[in-house]
Order: sequence, then C-alpha cells, then structure tokens
Amino acid sequence: MNHKKIVAFGASSSIHSINKKFATYAANQINEASVNLIDLNDYEMPLFSVDKEKVILDKDGKYPALAYQFKEQLKESDGIVISFAEHNGAYSTAFKNIFDWISRIEKDIWYNKPMLLLATSPGARGGSSVLDIAVSKIKYMNSNTIIHFSLPSFNDNFSETEGIKDATLNKGFQEKITAFQSSL
Repeated sequence: MNHKKIVAFGASSSIHSINKKFATYAANQINEASVNLIDLNDYEMPLFSVDKEKVILDKDGKYPALAYQFKEQLKESDGIVISFAEHNGAYSTAFKNIFDWISRIEKDIWYNKPMLLLATSPGARGGSSVLDIAVSKIKYMNSNTIIHFSLPSFNDNFSETEGIKDATLNKGFQEKITAFQSSL
C-alpha cells in the first residue's frame, strides 16, 4: 500500500469540538497515511454574500487567499475526512462559510477524492440530521466513494484513550474505515 495523504477536520469552530476529536481519531485509523489536520479557525473569512463577493473581486480581482489555501489542502490530499458538528440540524456557520467561498473558486470543490463523512453529538441521534444533509449534498458534487458514519452519545461512547467503547458501534466504524481505506 502506498503512503496516502489524508486531510481531516471537524466542521466546527469550537476549540473543544467533539467533531474535531472524532475526525482526528478517524483519520489516524487509516493505515500508512500521513494526516493533515485542519482547524477551521485558521480559515476565517468575511461572511459570504454575493455583495461581499463583488466588492472583494472588484477590489482584489480574486477570492480571499484563505479560500485558495483551504482548497489547496483538499487538492493535495488523497482522501478527505470530515466530522460535521450539527447546529440547529444543519452545518455550522464556520463550515458553511468556507464551503460557500471555496465553491466560488471553481465548481470542483472536493476534487473527486474519496471521502469519509462523520458526525457525532452528545445526543442519541449523533448529528444524523447534518450528516444526512452533507451526504446528500456531497454525493451530488463528488462521484468518488463517499463513506459515512454517525456516532451517537459521544461522551458515553468515545474515549480519547480507548476510541469507540461500544463494541457494536466500533465494529461498524471499523468497517467504514476499511471501506474508506480501500477507496484510497
């Protein structure tokens, strides 16, 4: 197996994000891979709107530099791992804003890379609403392999030292990791 480059992030701006922890854990389960962990706080840009886009393009002739830098991280990877935080049943504002900016640079947002889409939350649904939205949207934009997994009740089912504690959930998760790894 060739050494693969994985870019991973929690789709949250919280410094204590359980989705950052989960994305980090998942990416580090990929054998023979180097992991590039992205922090969305490093990519804060003006809140996207077509009016701001016009002002920025008229002034600078290009999109915010951070949008290009974020896209470059995706482009340089062999696979992408995202764990989505659920804010009122949808994406976090931090992720949505970056997503909006990078989608304007070029239509190919994900560079047709294999993706492992995750979500977790303290609740029993494990962020399943946002994960459903993400899978539906990203499958439309990326024809490569899209693997997804939701971890319910993060605080009960996950330990930073043990990983996923529930045997049934861990078995399902490991099957997803194997499938993602095979797609790289």
